[in-house]
Amino acid sequence: MKILSLHVDYIKFKPVRKALKNPEELSKQQEKEKEIRECLVIFTAVEKPDTLELVKKLVENIEDIASQVKAKKIVLYPYAHLSSQLALPEIAISVLKEAENQLKKSKKYEVTRAPFGYYKEFELRCKGHPLAELSREIKSEGTAEGERGKIKFEEKYNCKQLLNQISKSHLDTSKLKDNDHRILGQQMDLFSFNEVAPGMIFWHNNGLIIYNELAEFWRAMHRKNNYGEVKTPQIMDKKLWQISGHWEKYKENNFVTDYENRTFLIKPMSCPGGILIFKNKPKSYKELPLRVGELGVVHRCELSGVLAGLFRVIQFTQDDAHIFCTENQIEDEISSLLVLVDLFYKKFDFNYRIELSTKPEKRIGTDAQWDMAEKILENVLKKRKIKFKINKGDGAFYGPKIDFHLTDSLGRNWQCGTIQLDFSMPERFELEYTDKDNKTKTPVMIHNAIYGSIERFIGILLEHTNGRLPTWLAPIQVRVISFTDRNQKAAEKIAEKLKEENIRADTDFSSTTVSEKVRNSEIMKIPYLITIGDKEEKSKNLAVRKSGKVKNIKPEKFIEEIKSEIEERI
Repeated sequence: MKILSLHVDYIKFKPVRKALKNPEELSKQQEKEKEIRECLVIFTAVEKPDTLELVKKLVENIEDIASQVKAKKIVLYPYAHLSSQLALPEIAISVLKEAENQLKKSKKYEVTRAPFGYYKEFELRCKGHPLAELSREIKSEGTAEGERGKIKFEEKYNCKQLLNQISKSHLDTSKLKDNDHRILGQQMDLFSFNEVAPGMIFWHNNGLIIYNELAEFWRAMHRKNNYGEVKTPQIMDKKLWQISGHWEKYKENNFVTDYENRTFLIKPMSCPGGILIFKNKPKSYKELPLRVGELGVVHRCELSGVLAGLFRVIQFTQDDAHIFCTENQIEDEISSLLVLVDLFYKKFDFNYRIELSTKPEKRIGTDAQWDMAEKILENVLKKRKIKFKINKGDGAFYGPKIDFHLTDSLGRNWQCGTIQLDFSMPERFELEYTDKDNKTKTPVMIHNAIYGSIERFIGILLEHTNGRLPTWLAPIQVRVISFTDRNQKAAEKIAEKLKEENIRADTDFSSTTVSEKVRNSEIMKIPYLITIGDKEEKSKNLAVRKSGKVKNIKPEKFIEEIKSEIEERI
């Protein structure tokens, strides 16, 4: 059985038409649209091995999540898309009905079950705190851990059989919009997915160029702001995550492994590793504020049914930066961060709004620390005359935060950047510095990220620009084509000259028409197209096409202009 739990502000749903030949019979009330506010929605897929015996474990999991998010209303929602190994409908409905009965019997919750056997239209708004979205797999006692998805084969295996089992992920484009990043990814040859690594991206050369350019921009901007860069291990001992609180808070979404009778965690976040670097040697107040960043590859366990292109993955890169400072330095550091975040988003032509997320129910640290941290963040925003909305109860478990919600060209909102003020974790890890009066004090920690996830940011940016990235980010910046075969040598010389100037250029000398070559360049979203024909060879000029317009220009002048555009990242 697979479940996806969403802690939501509201959910609305209504049966539209039958999905099964004999669906559940509905009352007049059930046929109408239903709206439930402030609830925990449990999307559930009952699978072939599941029986009524598994209901107890399902209910235990639901109650565990409900207690963590303090939910009093529960919506059981049959959702077949979480699995391809579905149980028979009669088994599935009996499991859901029994789960409903057991939850109601406890008298702790107000329980609603969505109709079974119907296509339903639904709308919901998910909360933004760390426990708002969780996916779990519930197994019977007889199923060994880690058996899911395991390929079984004989000792003498057949390579061809194994290759047949390693299937390339098929993308159904029938329901996707033309600017969907997954379609653009195929057209521009950026990335792909494969079942051997669910939710992990296979970056092609073109896509890795975008990834690396964004990473280098992040590095350049942070170097300008006096950040050092660090790199921490992928796998670290369970003890570290118990101290930080991540072991308990994210236990259902952690990848765990064992080595020499010790339990290790594949890192879901980079903060604890960065803290150990700070602890490595004594610090003086003269070294503060100490700013460090890491483009850390992290892993979060998710069910395959909730994965969605670059937007929701298992492996991704967080631009995790941390500032260790004194209490007197907090406001200046956060003020500088607000400027830095603004510079980033303006570079990509994003508008954004800001939310101040306050103390959640489940947290570490004292109320006095939380009150002080919230007041500091609020003061900085007010001093800078920045409009913001209070997002009550959605802070990180270790501190309040300022969240940045981007608006893309389609009017959609994406929470990407965050600034989090943390008094608790430095105490838990016993971080220290020596003050000017030679006394030992605990620093304050400011967590911040701007992209949030580089992979997700690339997906958002591709859809925001419809794949027409600025020249500095474009995988292929210039394509050179020949008008006829006799112009090919001249075109090759131009392409080589561009490459010598570190401009990403390629050629298209295929046996097809010029209009077909132009169309192929458009599909690849290449910013500049140069056509070399008899006229261009004679005049020593280039015919340069950009955004459908063609201009004639000297090669030296074009190289000067495009290099300036790339270097200035415009």
